[in-house]
Amino acid sequence: MSRLVAAALVTILCLPQARAPRPGMDRERLARIRPRMEEFVRAGTIAGAVTLVARHGVVASLEAVGYQDLESRKPMRADTIFQVASMTKPVAAAGIMILLEQGRLVLLDPMEKHLPEFQGAPAGRITVQHLLTHTSGIDGEDPPEVRGDRGKLALTLAEFVALVARRPLQPKPGATYRYSGTGYAVLGRIIEVVSAQPLEKFLEERIFGPLGMKDTFFFPPAETRGRIASVFRLQDGRLKRADVDLHREGARYANAAGGLFSTASDIAAFHQMMLNGGTYRGARVLSKASVEIMTQVHTGDLPVGSSPGVGYGLGWMVVRGPQNGMPLAAAGSFGHSGALGTYGWVDPSKDLIGVFMTQIIGGRGAERHAFMAMAAAAVSESDHE
Repeated sequence: MSRLVAAALVTILCLPQARAPRPGMDRERLARIRPRMEEFVRAGTIAGAVTLVARHGVVASLEAVGYQDLESRKPMRADTIFQVASMTKPVAAAGIMILLEQGRLVLLDPMEKHLPEFQGAPAGRITVQHLLTHTSGIDGEDPPEVRGDRGKLALTLAEFVALVARRPLQPKPGATYRYSGTGYAVLGRIIEVVSAQPLEKFLEERIFGPLGMKDTFFFPPAETRGRIASVFRLQDGRLKRADVDLHREGARYANAAGGLFSTASDIAAFHQMMLNGGTYRGARVLSKASVEIMTQVHTGDLPVGSSPGVGYGLGWMVVRGPQNGMPLAAAGSFGHSGALGTYGWVDPSKDLIGVFMTQIIGGRGAERHAFMAMAAAAVSESDHE
């Protein structure tokens, strides 16, 4: 999408209004995003990217640069589909909160209440809240019976979690923060058991459908496959195609920890719902109370990742001070990354959301950090018209 088209296209993310609100962004500063991202493409650190900035519920910038597939020189498009990896976790957390609001579970439920295969788990009782906050002590590694990602995709979520239940736990639950995708797989299985639905169906009915996230799924439909971005690996300073399954042909495993495919616009809708206190385009997905508790720090003073300025909420990294790894993000901002280069965040103090989409293994994150800084720096009470 050209800068002129992007500037002309103003997409309303909030409720319909008689008069569209202005985004409150400096257009000249926003216009710097595209050429900076193009510099990264020319430098060979990413094949391409889609960036989205929204303020006051209005998309102020949507840019697609570089290539969806570098080898064939297929251009990146605004509706290109990406594997968002761990950006799936906040969506799974929202699914848990929906069941909580229905009175079907509480955060202090021991996981064996819903998953009997964990009866008699050592080292104390793991709760739903422990799983959500990565303090369960469940190892983040796949069970040894699983042979690589393709082997895992052949399992159902129930079969995978049954293997997890056989493994010993490490520290006492609640004692340490230990990022665990396996723990989120367990949460996905809890959603299935409590809702009596497959995870993918529950999320489609309760989140994707109401939010209009038509291009978000665990198993890409055949008609979408031409829009899925290829994944590249940065190796010895050069981009090389990575051996990553783009289509999930025959897959059965709905991975609550990192299995979603999505677009920048769909991810923006989910983030806007969170910023709006649980509503989007007239649909209420979560209560305001759920959004508030999800975006508070639940890990206390426990070290979380490599940034001392962040803690972990329920499915979200939450900024609590400086040195947070989120350029120009104020305290109270929250977001999540994906292992293949995707990122989304919300800064409530600025009424701002941002989405960065690329597909790179071994990247430095410089591209995302540059985008975040440029988006925040463009916040203005004038549209420069």
